[in-house]
Amino acid sequence: MSAVPDARTTVRNPAATGRGRWRPAGLREARITGGFWAPRQLRNAEHAIPAGQDQLETAGNLQNLRLAAGIGEGEAIGPVFADSDVYKWLEAVAWEYARNPSENLLERQRELTAIVAAAQREDGYLDSVVKLRQGDEGRYTQLVWSHEHYCAGHLIQAAVAQVRCTGDRELLDVAIKLADHLVATFGDTEDDKTRDIDGHPVIEMALVELYRETGTSAYLELATWFVEARGHGIIQNHGHEPGYFSDRVPVREATTVEGHAVRAVYLAAGATDVALETDDRALLDVLKQQFAHMWSTKTYVTGGLGARWEGESFGDEYELPADRAYAETCAAIGGIQWAWRMLLATGDAFYADAIERMLYNGFLAGVSLSGTEYFYVNPLQLRGAAHPDNNRSPAHGRRGWFDCACCPPNIMRTLASLDGYLASTGSDAVQLHQYAEGVVTVDLPDHGTVELEIQTAYPWEGAVTVTVKRAPSTPWALELRIPQWAEGATVNGEPAAAGTYHRISQPTGKVALQLPMATRVVGADPRVDAVRDSVALERGPLVYAVEQIDQQANVDDLHLIPDATVAHSHESELLDGVTVLTARGRTGTGHTPGTWPFREGSMDGVGEEVEVKAIPYYAWANREVGAMRVWLPRG
Repeated sequence: MSAVPDARTTVRNPAATGRGRWRPAGLREARITGGFWAPRQLRNAEHAIPAGQDQLETAGNLQNLRLAAGIGEGEAIGPVFADSDVYKWLEAVAWEYARNPSENLLERQRELTAIVAAAQREDGYLDSVVKLRQGDEGRYTQLVWSHEHYCAGHLIQAAVAQVRCTGDRELLDVAIKLADHLVATFGDTEDDKTRDIDGHPVIEMALVELYRETGTSAYLELATWFVEARGHGIIQNHGHEPGYFSDRVPVREATTVEGHAVRAVYLAAGATDVALETDDRALLDVLKQQFAHMWSTKTYVTGGLGARWEGESFGDEYELPADRAYAETCAAIGGIQWAWRMLLATGDAFYADAIERMLYNGFLAGVSLSGTEYFYVNPLQLRGAAHPDNNRSPAHGRRGWFDCACCPPNIMRTLASLDGYLASTGSDAVQLHQYAEGVVTVDLPDHGTVELEIQTAYPWEGAVTVTVKRAPSTPWALELRIPQWAEGATVNGEPAAAGTYHRISQPTGKVALQLPMATRVVGADPRVDAVRDSVALERGPLVYAVEQIDQQANVDDLHLIPDATVAHSHESELLDGVTVLTARGRTGTGHTPGTWPFREGSMDGVGEEVEVKAIPYYAWANREVGAMRVWLPRG
């Protein structure tokens, strides 16, 4: 018998808290049934997740855990954080099982969970790579690089997802034993504990989620300690530069994010969880400021995060080079996780808009249309003569796996849990944050059940029809997000203000939301030197790119005529069906090949007028790997 939770059970995604302004709908309360996202989730389930287990086997991640469990002989393979990829994969399996229960998924989960449980030490410690390479005496001796807490965090997240989605407790028991070990080991020295922090945050989010699942306050207290310990010289005392680890400034004093982008946003998401569960308004206000500064000065138009290959890090303010953008897929996922927590805490539509931008662009570009090949790095420009001189170079095209394989299983778990980002509830209202074809069935406290059916061809069309199938007799409301870009939106024919939630009291029948889908020609802030006097194309939530395969002229030489009309048309046979944009541009740079490219005066001589065809940025490199760019100089 499979351990299928009772159908009435709500399966909550991470950050499922009753605190804050809103409470997220669970995976059995909000369900994507068709449209844009459904086939992507299907490919994730049928192809990516099974292939992921094969890749983890081939790469040695699973063998490490078997060896740590005393099964077989050999040495540790792969990076120090190899265990974490297994745990993210297990989390993806759990969320997918909640969506579509299957014996095959359950068997895969239980097989791997048993290996993980067998690898755990008697006192709760668990890290196969450190155990195999350094033995018990090597525990936590290089925590700044060993990722022991990072791996523990992903195990805990997988365990919470697993018990919520399948009812199985084995991995949760492992997680509790491990968390109890961490509680007994780390904290202030005056309490006879080790005053140290992991170089890569994520344990903070995980411990708060385990607290939510178990009610054990010690987990929340340790998460709070890890957040507060940052920025007080711990990592610097180990001889490392603290800015890379988000450890230069205490979280409460920081005004922005810095350093390694994934580390930074994971820490901020964990701090938001702590602020929510401890009702720390001062900390939440600081995090609002940090997010706002990141969004206005350190985020790409695609929602990508991280400007530098060096250290996979954020750059300075407005340091956003298109061709050297790192914009790691995991950073977009971490950004979505942080924005989701901020949205639940504040009810501010700004964060839902941010999720939308990151989701459709910075995140989605990281996975192929087939669902089984990935980008680690997501630049906004690839030159025609680019050479793939790095394992993560986009000039390779998407790849089936990486030596550092954090992104593929992270994508898997995000797609599998995507339904949980659609909706939430307040005291008397249901909020719809992201628009996808599906069903939302939630209980409003002291009111009753609300059942909604959503029909839409979003993001290709702006019409969203919400049918109220069931509603309480007591007063309630429906709140629909109106994106900031949707000036002129209407609800049932009445104006709806962009950048807000439009509230409809006691709705019945059909609610018609109409979002204008006019193409937008956007310019870069002049302080973004790399793309100054350039423009990009957007339509709805999508950022567009020009790819060499679609152009009459060399992409590297294209200029866009910004005042020309931009037309759109839907091509159902192209790239799984996309709306393409066509505009007028010009070729040429005014530079003669073989001559010195810098000279006095302007670069004149821009050449003939040509048609420019743009596709959604997320879809690039699915036909061939060639020149691509999001930002085009004005022509």
